[in-house]
Amino acid sequence: MSERIHAPEKKRAVYPGSFDPITSGHVDIIQRGLKIFDEILVAVVNNPKKKSLFTTKERMNMIQDFFVDHKDIEVKAFDGLLVEFAKNNNANIVIRGLRAISDFEYEFQMALMNRKLDPEIETLFMMPNLSYSFLSSNLVKEIFMLGGGLTDLVPGQVEKKLREKFKKSTQA
Repeated sequence: MSERIHAPEKKRAVYPGSFDPITSGHVDIIQRGLKIFDEILVAVVNNPKKKSLFTTKERMNMIQDFFVDHKDIEVKAFDGLLVEFAKNNNANIVIRGLRAISDFEYEFQMALMNRKLDPEIETLFMMPNLSYSFLSSNLVKEIFMLGGGLTDLVPGQVEKKLREKFKKSTQA
């Protein structure tokens, strides 16, 4: 009698965020997350109430362009409850980045609420590389608008997209 061997189920995690734009800190978390999980689903929040510089589609495209050779990274837009999105996409782990102690209170509250909504969903907090511990998308946009360089802060194509976006807005 032969036993049927099943391939182990892939470990899949969701990494949600606005990614407006994606930074080197985000990239660091995704790449390190792939050392733990087989697949990372980058969930780009589509929040019409929040004023974003880039559209949801533009943010998704920047992430997809950067990770074009990674079949283990998927990018999707979402709105609504994160736990429902995770469940609908066969993930039970949420990755969240913690840059500083100031992030912890909000992230802790969200993780507990997600657990209350769905006890099967776990949250994994990851700290970025020390060189990105100060970095945020808002800070990147501010530095760029004030003429500062973004070397090592964002992928090269993101800096190019920022240039294009601000060139359009100054011509309008």
